[in-house]
Amino acid sequence: MKKRLFIALGSGAVLGLFCVLGASVRLGWAGNQLLIFSLGYNRLIMGLVIGLAGDLKFSPGNSNWVLRGALLGGGVSGAYFLTAGAGDWVSFLAGFIYGILIEYVLRQQKQ
Repeated sequence: MKKRLFIALGSGAVLGLFCVLGASVRLGWAGNQLLIFSLGYNRLIMGLVIGLAGDLKFSPGNSNWVLRGALLGGGVSGAYFLTAGAGDWVSFLAGFIYGILIEYVLRQQKQ
């Protein structure tokens, strides 16, 4: 469990950096620093939640990891989306993809 959590947090942190860079370009840094910081922090929390959810089952079979990543990634991303005024659709939708990416990285370390 420690290894899963460490990898998930690291993946969330890396994806958070990508989000910070992307949001800085899309929104502009000046005047949006807190919003952009919270987006990066959101991705770190996403890694934490996904890292802790290793045994959570959403569906039987081999595709559970994809569904778990999408739902948890989207759920955590939804917190940012709603508190940021429900206007940053790009970051919200990226949360679903990032959740799947974190799960994919975790799945690769198992093999």
